[in-house]
Amino acid sequence: MALELNQSEFTVERDLDKCIACEVCVRQCSNDVHEFDADDKTVLSESSKCVGCHRCEELCPTGAITIKKKAAEFKENSNWQAAHIKNIYKQAESGGVILTGMGSDKPHTVYWDHILFNAAQVTNPSIDPLREPMEIKTFICGKPENLKIEKQNGQFKLKSKMGPYLELLTPILFSAMSYGSISLNACKSLAAAAAEYGTFYNTGEGGMHKDLARYAKNTIVQVASGRFGVDRDYLRNSAAVEIKIGQGAKPGIGGHLPGEKVTEDISGTRMIPQGSDAISPAPHHDIYSIEDLAQLIDALKEATDYEKPVGVKVSAVHNIAPIASGIVRAGADYIAIDGFRGGTGAAPQSIRDNVGIPVELALAAVDTRLRQEGIRHRAAIIVAGSIRSSSDVVKAIALGADAVYIATAALIALGCHLCQKCYTGKCNWGIATQDPYLTKRLNPEIGTRRLHSLLRAWSLEIKEMLGGAGINAIESLRGNREHLRGINLNDRELSILGIKHAGEAW
Repeated sequence: MALELNQSEFTVERDLDKCIACEVCVRQCSNDVHEFDADDKTVLSESSKCVGCHRCEELCPTGAITIKKKAAEFKENSNWQAAHIKNIYKQAESGGVILTGMGSDKPHTVYWDHILFNAAQVTNPSIDPLREPMEIKTFICGKPENLKIEKQNGQFKLKSKMGPYLELLTPILFSAMSYGSISLNACKSLAAAAAEYGTFYNTGEGGMHKDLARYAKNTIVQVASGRFGVDRDYLRNSAAVEIKIGQGAKPGIGGHLPGEKVTEDISGTRMIPQGSDAISPAPHHDIYSIEDLAQLIDALKEATDYEKPVGVKVSAVHNIAPIASGIVRAGADYIAIDGFRGGTGAAPQSIRDNVGIPVELALAAVDTRLRQEGIRHRAAIIVAGSIRSSSDVVKAIALGADAVYIATAALIALGCHLCQKCYTGKCNWGIATQDPYLTKRLNPEIGTRRLHSLLRAWSLEIKEMLGGAGINAIESLRGNREHLRGINLNDRELSILGIKHAGEAW
């Protein structure tokens, strides 16, 4: 008999006095944790298969099931922690790369939690957003260095020529998640909510399903290294085009959608054979310099008649500031910076937890560098990578962002329980799956309503925070780091962030 040393991560506890053997848990679990014993008329559970999605626990009509995190029974060792031992056991058996989903769960510093926002007091009175105008609209585009305004017939009009732009009624967009990594119902929820609220969603690198074409005015389409689904109609049937160079969860490596997930619909959308692996190589084979990037940006602008902004998405890495400078000089209308806590459907755990830098530090470094070079106005900045709340949004804008991308937060709003097993395709909540039985569990109308409510709630809170600081327009906050103070940070961290310590005056 083969020696297996893997331990289960969760324990399934069943109260037999409450359990009525209704088999709801059996039908709901895609991981086959629960099994009905016809002889004993009872339901048995195999804890080793549980991924901690909690669906059975939440849907059990009698509350008989409890899912608990299992404490590892290893001898204590500060260097060899349980996670390291378990990973070695897994790889000694499989010989493969350990995959994981969503963002990094390592206890690295979350700088948002060490930054405090300002509040108005006596000399700068606060503003009541319920009774006074409060503007949180923002624009994603490059802007002229100086605006020229002329007076015509008693009215002032903008004389400066503006390029194509995205107009957001809230500084929040839905980040790139491809059809394939998430279900079509999840894509529909994101697209419809973006259209209803006046913002944008991103198709990711999987092309655009025909059912999403009606949301073109609120769609950002991606051009990734695999060029899946990319043709002239795809580019034109959008509001903006984004060149994906990297993402925060796996900087420097490509993507892979296994062939078993490439259904007939995904095959048609991505323009690849059904059942074949969809592999995005790490590099774009036509981009090996800033000049090459400039050529692709110009080609995409020409293909869309210079009517749509073209952005570039990159991972937050050590030399992100000079990279961003090159991207702006290459002609990008915006830069999307994805920090190392960003989520994904599947990433090697070793990459996710050890490569890249926090987006807070990357954002501050990029905004500072572009201002020093006098080119900050030439491109907008969108940041991503674990934006968890409205306060994170406000702090990001004060650090220099024009807007933020959210992905994990959006999926949580749809019901995601962060079990980090997206790569298995067995999402019990109908989100990260292509299984027809499971995808029906996510009703796109309900999903749209929940995402719309999230955007509304965060937008109201953003207005409250702005009003409390005596600011009536989000444009006045962008890059205004005097409204931020650090706490429990060292001098080097404060210097990179460009903020003072709590207690320091203006």
